[in-house]
Amino acid sequence: MLEHYFVKPQTVDRIRASWLGESIERYVAWLVEQGYAVRNIHRRVPLLVQFGEFAQKRGAKCLGDLPIHVSAFVEDWLGKRPHHRKGGGRRELANEVRGPVEQMLRLVIPGCTAGTRRGPWDPPFAKEAPGFFPYLREERGLKEGSLRAYGFHLRRLRKYLKRVGVYELGALSPVLLSAFVADCGGVDESGQSGKRLGRSSMIGLCCSLRVFLRYLHREGIVARDLSPAVESPRHYRLADIPRSISWEEVRRVLEVVDRRTAGGRRDYAMLLLMVTYGLRGHEVAGLTLDDLDWKRERLCVPERKAGHSTAYPLSATVGEAIVDYFQHGRPQTTDRHLFLRVTAPHLPLRGYSVGNRATHYLRKADIRVARPGSHTFRHSCVQRLVDAEFSFKTIGDYVGHRSPSSTEVYTKVAIEGLREVALGDGEAIL
Repeated sequence: MLEHYFVKPQTVDRIRASWLGESIERYVAWLVEQGYAVRNIHRRVPLLVQFGEFAQKRGAKCLGDLPIHVSAFVEDWLGKRPHHRKGGGRRELANEVRGPVEQMLRLVIPGCTAGTRRGPWDPPFAKEAPGFFPYLREERGLKEGSLRAYGFHLRRLRKYLKRVGVYELGALSPVLLSAFVADCGGVDESGQSGKRLGRSSMIGLCCSLRVFLRYLHREGIVARDLSPAVESPRHYRLADIPRSISWEEVRRVLEVVDRRTAGGRRDYAMLLLMVTYGLRGHEVAGLTLDDLDWKRERLCVPERKAGHSTAYPLSATVGEAIVDYFQHGRPQTTDRHLFLRVTAPHLPLRGYSVGNRATHYLRKADIRVARPGSHTFRHSCVQRLVDAEFSFKTIGDYVGHRSPSSTEVYTKVAIEGLREVALGDGEAIL
């Protein structure tokens, strides 16, 4: 494998003579399989050889010893090159050095999580209530994303209990729980909100906490059910205004997408799916080639948030955009996911990646909206259906709402009429 990328036999011999030679060659094979450019192989291999020599001098004797030497290697590498980029550019350079090393370690060391955004799943209160997360997964049927949300909130509770000197769940009380909720939603000593939770997050925290407390009572870990002691912030029905944009603004966003590039073709198809069918970001990311029925001109969206699937007629505009992406933008791979990363490794996009691309084009089109993202286009789809006077039931089924109340919020505001009033041209509608 190495002979295909390094012309001089001496170079190949030097790489293989390294005590990481076998691991480096395996990593090169993986890079080729994932579609990395040749220049990446030329840049990364010498770096890995240097890392092997550095770690060996510091006492590394096996692959398992390597992760603890990564940070020191990066600092040493940058220290020997003071003329390289400074400031933010130097931080980027450090990531360019660290990335290939940690990527190889994850490949050759079983269970290695070096450099991953999320470490191993560490459920809070695993010793005190070991069955809680299996209960959520198996009895309540929650998905991993929901389990992570429960973990986020319960880690805050664990940290708070440790801070106030409470180490047993049996010591929980209504007063203690009220103080915890107030601590999460209040302000810090300087009067700033800091890392306190917003209203929506507070509602999620209180819901998670009540479920946890009911489980503790059911299992006999606490003497009585403390869930009634947890009160959520008041949330008035239909209090929010949808974050939709006008159809003219949707056109502006679509026009700024550069469809001459592979990424532009992909993003254009994703935006059309969101604004045409009201799909959520994770629903777009989860689409596979098997969800497209070209013969019957149908699009199937499986495993929606409400726990059901939806089949749509495949719009000609959407179909043409997907075909264009297939022919001129989608990487050649055996992966069945519809939308993939443009650059290697060609992995499936995640839901947050879809949202990031939507945010990018909203800002590029200079459209200001609160919390821009994939839901902006979903809201625009729903608002257009409401303006067309479809029934709430029809709209809710179309976009996969779990409850009619999710649709009713769009009837609260005459969006276009208020826009005319704001511009000073709408006195006739008052």
